[in-house]
Order: sequence, then C-alpha cells, then structure tokens
Amino acid sequence: MATITLKGNAFHTVGELPAVGSQLADFKLVKTDLSLLQNSDLKGKKVVYNIFPSLDTDVCASSVRKFNTTASTLENTVVVCVSMDLPFAHKRFCTTEGLANVVSASDFRGGNFGKDFGLTIADGPLMGLLSRAIIVADENGKVIYTEQVPEIVQEPDYEAALKSL
Repeated sequence: MATITLKGNAFHTVGELPAVGSQLADFKLVKTDLSLLQNSDLKGKKVVYNIFPSLDTDVCASSVRKFNTTASTLENTVVVCVSMDLPFAHKRFCTTEGLANVVSASDFRGGNFGKDFGLTIADGPLMGLLSRAIIVADENGKVIYTEQVPEIVQEPDYEAALKSL
C-alpha cells in the first residue's frame, strides 16, 4: 500500500507499483472505440503508461498533452494514457485537444488494471480512481521504470520516465 496525498491530506492505494525488473501482469483496458487493449497488442514496443485520476483535472490533462507532444519523437514506443474515465470522455478530450500520438484507455470495466498494478485509490475523496503514476516497460513487457507521484496535484517526472527508454 502506497501513501499519497491530495493537497497535503494523506490517503492510500491498494498496493505498490510493479517492481522494476518484473514482468507486467496481463491486463485489459478499453480504448476509445470500445475495443480492448491488452499486453499482447503492445508486444515488441516500449510502452509508457501515463496513469492518472481523471482527464477532467488540469494536471491529468496536462500530462496527456505533454506525453502526446513527446510520443511522436520516441522510436518504437507507445504512450498509453490510463484512467477510470469512460472511453467516451477519453475520445472527446483527445478529439477536442487534437491529440493523436497517445493511446487513451479506460479501466472502467472491473478496474483490474488499477488493482493488479497497485494503483487504485483505497480511501479518501478520490477512492476508486487511479493514482497518478508512470510505468515504463520494455519491448517484452518487463518494467524498466516506475514513479508513484506522491502528491496527486503534482505532475510526474517526465524527464526521468523518458530517460528510462
């Protein structure tokens, strides 16, 4: 269980991020066209998972915009932006913002991604949403970098995540 804060007020996640060097657990997320996104779809590519509570907050929206800008410069790399927002919200946000370089995905069907990766917020005002985190995996799905952002209104360390690639 990780302890994170929202404007200084502490709350917890259901677990810890996957360890660097570990293999990512299998998962199923829902893309904006309502099709599934699974580990097997990403095999052979490096993947940056940009995980956050909701697109409807400034910091979350900013992280998607930042990774969208960066993603086009990354070789053999996919950026997957994950939250509990419905796929319709992901699609609306990316369309409105003109974002085409990231894959938006929702964990709304069961929340297993959040639970299996230790990301689901277990208590406090954001209970049930995903915490702000970054997980980077290599072409074989092995974790090469993680960051559990300690303060939910803080942006992740983009430079460190991208440097891990």
